[in-house]
Amino acid sequence: MNITAQTASGGLTVFLEGELDHHAAKRAMRAIEEQIDLELPRRCRLDLRDLRFMDSSGIAVILKTKRRMEEIGGDVTVVNIRPQPEKVIRAAGLERLIRITALKGE
Repeated sequence: MNITAQTASGGLTVFLEGELDHHAAKRAMRAIEEQIDLELPRRCRLDLRDLRFMDSSGIAVILKTKRRMEEIGGDVTVVNIRPQPEKVIRAAGLERLIRITALKGE
């Protein structure tokens, strides 16, 4: 799992690459929380364009990110979701809680 972040115009985009399973979830959440605490963004985008696999641990990462952003008065959006992670996200019903956008063309 590779995690990178980019800030622009008061927003934070976190790019997740590889596989987000129970082994990677703690490290991913720690990295995301560190970036949120450093930048204090109004908006956080989790970009899953390069995330090939996600299990239910990924749901926990998304929900913890949402909770942390709400604590600082911000919101979170999940963007560029590949088909496999999208199935997990939709099965959990996250689209009712968080804005999500699938990757176009897949």
